[in-house]
Amino acid sequence: CLTFQLACCCGTAACSLCCKCCPKIKQSTSTRFMYALYFILVTIICCVMMSTTVANEMKTHIPFYKQMCKGIQAGEMCEKLVGYSAVYKVCFGMACFFFLFFLFTIKINNSKSCRAYVHNGFWLIKLIVLAAMCSGAFFIPDQDTFLNAWRYVGAAGGFLFIAIQLILLVEFAHKWNKNWTAGANHKQVWNGLLALVTLILYSIAVAALVLMALFYTRPEGCTYNKVLIGVNGGLCLFVSLVAISPCVQNRQPHSGLLQSGVISCYVMYLTFSALSSKPPETILDENNRNITICVPEFSQGLHRDENLVTGLGTTILFGCILYSCLTSTTRASSEALRGIYATAETEVARCCFCCVPDGDADAEDHVEKRGGQTVVYDEKKGTVYSYAYFHFVFFLASLYVMMTVTHWF
Repeated sequence: CLTFQLACCCGTAACSLCCKCCPKIKQSTSTRFMYALYFILVTIICCVMMSTTVANEMKTHIPFYKQMCKGIQAGEMCEKLVGYSAVYKVCFGMACFFFLFFLFTIKINNSKSCRAYVHNGFWLIKLIVLAAMCSGAFFIPDQDTFLNAWRYVGAAGGFLFIAIQLILLVEFAHKWNKNWTAGANHKQVWNGLLALVTLILYSIAVAALVLMALFYTRPEGCTYNKVLIGVNGGLCLFVSLVAISPCVQNRQPHSGLLQSGVISCYVMYLTFSALSSKPPETILDENNRNITICVPEFSQGLHRDENLVTGLGTTILFGCILYSCLTSTTRASSEALRGIYATAETEVARCCFCCVPDGDADAEDHVEKRGGQTVVYDEKKGTVYSYAYFHFVFFLASLYVMMTVTHWF
């Protein structure tokens, strides 16, 4: 058993040293879950680095803190290990890690190749490499020039990842709508649930629009905020009308207000992120004093809205990553990405529609038991997903995390 555990950490075996009580897992799913685990671990470290509370607690409770900071050349109070610049450097190391794997895994079609073995194993070695890359970024010369250039790379990559997130959300909502619509053919309760969830999503979107208009605008000034809220709100209405238009319904019968409701909520989050990250405007009051406008009073000096953006952003990001890792390895999901959908007669409605029934796995898949969790080797005939694309998405996600945690400059 110990030999197998070492093989899982250092060798090419799939990671299956979980308990026997865990359900069986596919090799492709376990591999992507491990990469997602690495990503989440680094993201948590970035959030900790941006926390002033953690930095102050370290100064108070760690003995010889000043001497230790000077010893590792991190500044008198370890200012190089916390804040914006530290997050940029750590995310630079993580982005380089996934970008190198993107280059390394281009055009892998067979899971039995040497490069595929590296992709699916050697977890301890890869963890050490990731830690070395994140640490090595702190020793980059000419840090100011690097940070000024890297932030614009992060903005471009973050924008591309937002587009990918939208695609994932649309695919998620489409699967959700299709599954519950199929159940409505047998039980009308699924129609009621679908209408209820759609109503909740639109209620959240409308409430967010009203609250942003209330807190981030005022009768005089705040023109940029008014334009942003008005344009994005209008686009959400336009998308909703398009989703139920006859031409779209004829081409995509499973399209509906659920998809546009999910996207509307996400667009409201992006609008909130933009408003909270925008530098506040100042004007002179009647006493010729500078006052801050176009920001909610509760956020002045406290950055509560920025912290809320970071929390919501990382939650949405983790949700998209877990959804991508755990649901897109099935045959049904692969066909859906190519525009081939199951008919309503074969679709089985479920509350947890993301979970794949046991019968979805190929009967010929090789199942292997080694004293731990059961692993289904579902890539015996070929790769189930694109290794290179998977790493490229994580590369963009690293840049998106960097920009979200640091509030976009």
